[in-house]
Amino acid sequence: MSPSKKAVVLRVEKTSIHDGAGLRTVVFLKGCPLNCRWCSTPEGQSGAIELGLSTHTCDDCGICIDVCPEGCFTADIDGSCRLDPDKCTLCFACVETCPHSAVQVYGQEMTDRQVIELISRDEIFYFHSGGGVTISGGECLTQAEFVHSVLKECRARGIDTALESSLFAPWRAVSLVLPHLGALYVDIKHSDSHTHRELTGIGNERIWENLIHIDELDQQIHVYIRVPLIPGINDSNANLRDTLGRVSSLKKVQGIELLPYHRLGVATYADLGREYALNNVHPPSPDYLSERRDFLRAQNAAIPVTVAG
Repeated sequence: MSPSKKAVVLRVEKTSIHDGAGLRTVVFLKGCPLNCRWCSTPEGQSGAIELGLSTHTCDDCGICIDVCPEGCFTADIDGSCRLDPDKCTLCFACVETCPHSAVQVYGQEMTDRQVIELISRDEIFYFHSGGGVTISGGECLTQAEFVHSVLKECRARGIDTALESSLFAPWRAVSLVLPHLGALYVDIKHSDSHTHRELTGIGNERIWENLIHIDELDQQIHVYIRVPLIPGINDSNANLRDTLGRVSSLKKVQGIELLPYHRLGVATYADLGREYALNNVHPPSPDYLSERRDFLRAQNAAIPVTVAG
């Protein structure tokens, strides 16, 4: 391998069955240029290592207030502990002394060699299940050179590779990792660029341009379109029909997956001291998911449509 490259890794999850074929190790990287209103991993949005304070496990003992040299922790009038992350210098004194592990660390700096070593430990499971490694985020293409190094070495070892991405990245970043990919999962939040900007903070022109460039390449790669289905936000007939219409012209697309909206990341917003934008939105029912899937199938039977999970 070439000299080691570093990245800020959010976490590494093993034996995943929802991020590609077979059993997979999923490497989540930090940093994302999008700010989706429904983001389920707000701790992955910033590219920096962060601290969060879990209000569910903190018992307001005040130890963190005493040990923090920067005054990041304060007590409210009611005695509850609060964290000001802007003051934090990541000395981790609070993490080391909190008796209830209420101070959470989001992210760690790792080298490509460290990550590859973790991935390689489970090669036997990949072989027997048809699995491999999936790189995800955040938006993993914000650290494209690191991703390239990990994927290239995995392919050299015969490990199947996949990437989960919004594809909002410069083409040079996309083209760097493509030669070492077996499958690409692309999230399409909304077909209309103006609405996409309202929902995520950016337009979607670059995403569609990258998809078209990928489709024009000689390389054999399986592309899967994922649509996070958010009730009342992007689940309309018009948006689903428009998304399908744009996708149907891409010959490398193997299918569309509907990702059911969930609220698993809501508590993390509170831990990070942030407001969650969709408090009044509830997960769709199984019947509704089936109806939306069948609606898409009726528009174009040639493209497989499934509900993830």
